[in-house]
Amino acid sequence: MTRHVPAARRPLGLFATALLSAAAVGGSMLAAAAEPNFPITSQQRATAQQVAQAGVPLSELAPNAPDQYTVKRGDTLWDISSLYLKRPWRWPELWGMNLDQIRNPHLIYPGQQLVLERSGDRARLRMAGGQPGDTVRLSPRVRDVGPSGGPIASVPLKFIESFLNDAVILDSDELDRAPRIVAAQEGRVLLGKGDLAYVRGSLGNTREWRVFQQAKPLVDPDSNAVLGYEGTYVASAEYEREGETNSRGEVVPATFRLTATTLEARVSDRLAPAQPKDYEPYVPRPPSAPVNGRIVSVYGEALNAGQNQIVSLNRGARDGLERGHVLALWRAGALERDLTQGGAAQPIRLPDERHGLLFVFRVFDRMSYALILNVQDPVTRGDRFTEP
Repeated sequence: MTRHVPAARRPLGLFATALLSAAAVGGSMLAAAAEPNFPITSQQRATAQQVAQAGVPLSELAPNAPDQYTVKRGDTLWDISSLYLKRPWRWPELWGMNLDQIRNPHLIYPGQQLVLERSGDRARLRMAGGQPGDTVRLSPRVRDVGPSGGPIASVPLKFIESFLNDAVILDSDELDRAPRIVAAQEGRVLLGKGDLAYVRGSLGNTREWRVFQQAKPLVDPDSNAVLGYEGTYVASAEYEREGETNSRGEVVPATFRLTATTLEARVSDRLAPAQPKDYEPYVPRPPSAPVNGRIVSVYGEALNAGQNQIVSLNRGARDGLERGHVLALWRAGALERDLTQGGAAQPIRLPDERHGLLFVFRVFDRMSYALILNVQDPVTRGDRFTEP
């Protein structure tokens, strides 16, 4: 059973506070929470932008936040956020970004120098060379990348790169009807990189394919409803030779070669056309409305997950989740006994405690995938998450 956490113990980000303030004046956030596509009024947007442009309170700065910092190759937005802020998800407020900008952030490159400005009880960050009080305005332009590399990533891409399109949640068990491996070279049971696989099914003219294990249902820990079907990525494959029916009337399957593997492929694994990876930048930020959900599964075969592992969530686009949202992980309070008053011990439940953060990087209609940014205890199915 989901237990309510008092609002006093759920710190809201500044964007959420701004929207709630605006709602108190002229709108209902209860309706916004119930309807994911509830429109943001001009008053709400103006309030959020005004609050964001004010910067963050000095009390939100990390104890050793530097006055200046030069961005290095290998830095991530989360690294720099953690360098400056106690709560790194408040990064857009430190930059003074409004609700539109944080969905399409300006790029930050190695070699650029960041300058921290303190004014009264607020703090703002700008690029060196700009005027005090300016917000960052890096317009799209041709840029000589050079040895410093491209723009820094939001989080370490090495942990999610292979999941940006290879981790798939389907609304139905459509992989059951997809092209399938029916045999392997030389009768092998397991296939690796470079091996040939023989495939039957409708292939069209697509040359690049991905191989998945048969999809497994993902069940909501609260309702027990099937939210989707997860196809675990196995390998990449290239279509080499089409199938046919020979002169004797025998079916000859199409020939594929595995070009990369994460797991060993097997007979009966399914194929889906490869999709380009989506590297569109996004800024770590809190949701603009309250969120409450649970972990559905740990990606792969593990029962528990730790830092830098992937989990699926029972909330998606229809619930207001977006790429870049940061969520708080909660440890369920332990069941204890009160022995302090004598007589029979009274059972008590200790409060839930926050013990980690999630970063949402891929969103489907009813579910999402998230990276565990940090965590104190192992994460497992049914664990709870909220806005940070």
